[in-house]
Amino acid sequence: METVFITGANRGIGLELSRQFLASGRNVIAACRDANQATELRELAPSPQLELVDLEVTSQESLSQLAAKLDEKTIDIVINNAGVFGPFDTAVGFNDVQGWLDTFSVNTIAPMQVTSALLPNLKASDRPKVITVSSQMGSLHREEQGALAYRTSKAAVNKAMQILSMELDEHDIIVCPVHPGWVQTDMGGSEADITVAESVSGLIQVIDSLKKEDSGKFLTWKGEEHPW
Repeated sequence: METVFITGANRGIGLELSRQFLASGRNVIAACRDANQATELRELAPSPQLELVDLEVTSQESLSQLAAKLDEKTIDIVINNAGVFGPFDTAVGFNDVQGWLDTFSVNTIAPMQVTSALLPNLKASDRPKVITVSSQMGSLHREEQGALAYRTSKAAVNKAMQILSMELDEHDIIVCPVHPGWVQTDMGGSEADITVAESVSGLIQVIDSLKKEDSGKFLTWKGEEHPW
């Protein structure tokens, strides 16, 4: 039985990933800042397949505690889902430097730190995978304005995951950033194209079908390769 580790599991895509992976018979380690306050996530907690853990993805101390807690536990899939939108500033006149740095800390650097912390757990798996929830808003192929912090953080994490896929190739660890679609979450808004359940159902199908030759690709929730 596979074990899936999910960050940002207390709401939105992370919560639905936890729910659907549990329904598929997988073990789920669901991480969020304060599991005691994650009401909807805790409603899933009676399942013996679910483990809740506290994690601040930008804190090295928190990550070290997580690694110690999960020592010698095999993890088959790591899903870096935690993310923030950050300031909505345009490039011209941008002045919220701290907001930009905070966005990069969560969206770009944290997925690398989480993966590094759980690398021993992944190496113990027969079919290890690292999935990072990115966005088409980070694609250099798209010409759009606004949301500078979010767009640049997602473009950067795409590149980081591409590099990571090459560095982890010798360990047969598949690494992919994924675009979940425009989803009806707190971040995506009610006018978005698809529901959380639709997005997650597609993402799980993509994750389950990944092969070694897919590592390093930027994929959509439908399994299509997205332009960088």
